[in-house]
Amino acid sequence: MRRHMTARFAASLALGVFLSIGGATETLVNPAAAATEDEQPNFLGFAGAFLAGRTADLDNDTSHAIEYYRKALEFDAENTDVKQRLMVALFTDGRFTEGAALARGLKDDPAVAQVSRLALAVEATTMREYRKAGTLLDLEDSNPIDRLLNTLLKAWADFGDGKGEAALKSILALDGSPWYPVFTRYHAGAMALAMGKKAEARAHFKELVADPQGGAAAPDTYIRTVMALASLEARDGNKRAALDTLAAGEEFSPGYAPLAALRQVIMTDGKPEPGVKTAQQGAAAVLFTLGSALNREGAEETVAVYLQFARALDPNNAATLVILGSLKERLRKIDDAIALYSEVPENSPMRRVSELQLGLALADEGRNAEAKDHLKALIASDPKDIRSYLAYGSVLSQDKDYAEMALNYETAIAVVGPTPTRNDWNLFFQAGIAQERLKQWPRAELHFKRALELFPDQPQVMNYLGYSWIDMNMNLKEGMDLIRAAVDLRPNDGYIVDSLGWAHYRLGQYDDAVRELERAVELKPADPTINDHLGDAYWRVGRTLEATFQWNRALANEPSDELKPQIEQKLRDGLPTDAGAMPTTAEGGLKDSGAVVPEAGTAGTDKKSDLAPENGKLLQQG
Repeated sequence: MRRHMTARFAASLALGVFLSIGGATETLVNPAAAATEDEQPNFLGFAGAFLAGRTADLDNDTSHAIEYYRKALEFDAENTDVKQRLMVALFTDGRFTEGAALARGLKDDPAVAQVSRLALAVEATTMREYRKAGTLLDLEDSNPIDRLLNTLLKAWADFGDGKGEAALKSILALDGSPWYPVFTRYHAGAMALAMGKKAEARAHFKELVADPQGGAAAPDTYIRTVMALASLEARDGNKRAALDTLAAGEEFSPGYAPLAALRQVIMTDGKPEPGVKTAQQGAAAVLFTLGSALNREGAEETVAVYLQFARALDPNNAATLVILGSLKERLRKIDDAIALYSEVPENSPMRRVSELQLGLALADEGRNAEAKDHLKALIASDPKDIRSYLAYGSVLSQDKDYAEMALNYETAIAVVGPTPTRNDWNLFFQAGIAQERLKQWPRAELHFKRALELFPDQPQVMNYLGYSWIDMNMNLKEGMDLIRAAVDLRPNDGYIVDSLGWAHYRLGQYDDAVRELERAVELKPADPTINDHLGDAYWRVGRTLEATFQWNRALANEPSDELKPQIEQKLRDGLPTDAGAMPTTAEGGLKDSGAVVPEAGTAGTDKKSDLAPENGKLLQQG
């Protein structure tokens, strides 16, 4: 229901230094706050410019940060802190050449030496000055990520300088953290293949593909290896081996779109191109593989720099453009994301993925009419692509157009045909949600049950169906059993735990409700609906002061327009004596109870980690 990402490993990041520069100024008022987007702020001097830049930086408003930092340098042209900030802002905004000009003056500054020298090495590589690139990289850096990054980049620079054998040996000799092999195996295979050593490349790729547990440290790199090996086998005429390799990738990440696109090429006896052929592409692959592995909340600045550097080296690489676009979406830079998706080459297997992401990005920006037109056109161009229906359905859900949403998913189910697979569970789930919102419960229930037949332990479906039964005062034991099973499967999912607590509340089991809802609030402390539920439960057990606190907390967390007046009324009047009664219509139908159940259209179309195959969520069916 909500977007999230799981970090596969954590490490201290050299670029983290930028998060603390000028930290003492963060609590000061932004002097540019009153300026409109088209107005220059009336700066009082250096401090005002720097503070405005710092505030814009922290708000991910990179373009304004660059503008304000440059203004600050007009007052103090040699200020190192401002130069550091400006350089990184330029890099994250994709203005590589301008950032590299600053890096030349900062390459010996200990605070930013890694990123400055990395930028200059990238610049040298783009100019095919491979020996110079190698001299800029510190292979003994104590930071394990920087050591890995610098060693791999140096190896590709040596490859470009005609020292391929030595470069390959340096990759294989690299020892360090337990997650190094997923990167060294891939890059050793890619370099061996670029040298024409197909047998050695095949051996390195196979070693990694056979270790999906190790590949989980960097899922994008693991999938990239699967695709490299499958492409190699296909080019050599080993179609069966190529398809078997893809099967391993599909088991690792079911429904992942690039694998499906490659499978289609191989099935038609196509000969996929090798992913890495030059030193520049190899260096770009290093930055992409490290950047995608670090792509998690809190590391956005580092990831943006790595991916923009990869883009400077290989501007048309579709995977880099799509994952960078998804990062921009996460930072609420929707226009930037749309521009990046539009740059994916027309002939790339990732082009349709980028088009789907573009449609969803338009909806995220509130341009729903454009989004729907765009996604309907994609459905028309390929009616068999189920991802298009999922994307279109999510936009219809935002518009609360449940009739069209139901029709959309019924159409998709018809396209799938009479023998759906486990991956198709979400079509039935979303169709069920649409029918439930339309008060067509019998049809909704059939879809939910069909989804569970396809995916028996799917916690979202179990949660939704179980709560719906309880809310309608039917199948109470079976409903509670489903919700408890969903909680057992997702014990740290605050929304599912909330459903269990709220189900207890609806049944008048207020002490049990308090216990579960307190746990839900611990898991999701800023969710207004969960805070509101806990307030209701507290009121029912006589803890009225704590109930008032939770309702006020719910208001502070920006509840929906429907929920806000209800909370305000409870703060004025408390709860009526019959508030816990089962609400049904005169006909015995379902009333909206406010339970935190998955939002229509969201499950299975989570875009936050669009190129994170560990989650299996690249606009896929499952």
